[in-house]
Amino acid sequence: MNQETLKQRVRAGKLVAGAMVFEFFSPGMARIAEVAGCDFVMFDMEHSGLSIETLKQMQAAARGLSVAPMARVPRGEYHFLARALDVGMHGVMVPMVESAEQARAIVEATHYPPNGRRGAGFGFAHDDYAGGDIGTKMKVLDERNLVIAQIETERGLAAVEEIAGVDGIDVLWLGHFDLTNFLGIPAQFDNPLFLDAVARIVAAARKHGKGLGFMSGDPAATRRYRDLGFNMLAAGTDPAIMIGGLRAILSPVRTKE
Repeated sequence: MNQETLKQRVRAGKLVAGAMVFEFFSPGMARIAEVAGCDFVMFDMEHSGLSIETLKQMQAAARGLSVAPMARVPRGEYHFLARALDVGMHGVMVPMVESAEQARAIVEATHYPPNGRRGAGFGFAHDDYAGGDIGTKMKVLDERNLVIAQIETERGLAAVEEIAGVDGIDVLWLGHFDLTNFLGIPAQFDNPLFLDAVARIVAAARKHGKGLGFMSGDPAATRRYRDLGFNMLAAGTDPAIMIGGLRAILSPVRTKE
């Protein structure tokens, strides 16, 4: 624990930048993200079909790098959360957190006793297969693993103050597409209803000392949400980034003659 962990930086309000990966689960992805200046890579299991076996391979490919491997699990249930951490992820993002009760269950599943009820198994991927004092390991892993609650439904928004107040939730992440859907204004990111929702999430995070997360699709959005106080920013999506890059490179020969 000589180096500041991603979690410590986020909870201190420092800016961390990363990438969300939905499609390109290559052994080189973590290193590519590191070269691009990322602090973390978030591997998506909610929408991508990513398996736990492939997630473990992504963690192995990130070992020894400065970039922290993380996973968005499909839902906030123990078997998703604990397995993602056991294969070596440095934290988890949980979709559609809608109550303080859900948040407390997530905290229990991601922390060892006395702070939680995560099952103990050591000498595996998450502790680099090493020996050592078990009590120290549990403390180090609890201090390393970052827990992110996505606020992306009208129910989550209604309970955002209570969710933010749960110890062990480190970041509130704005799920902007789903939130507009559940507010009845799909993809209307300039709608006053959505802007008010963002303000409520920001206020709850600031009051309770939580980080604020957002996935950006373009530089203007990155700057806008950074100015709002979001300090955990991810670039995405990887298919959109690749499509945009290919189009830009090929555009000179795609123009009509």
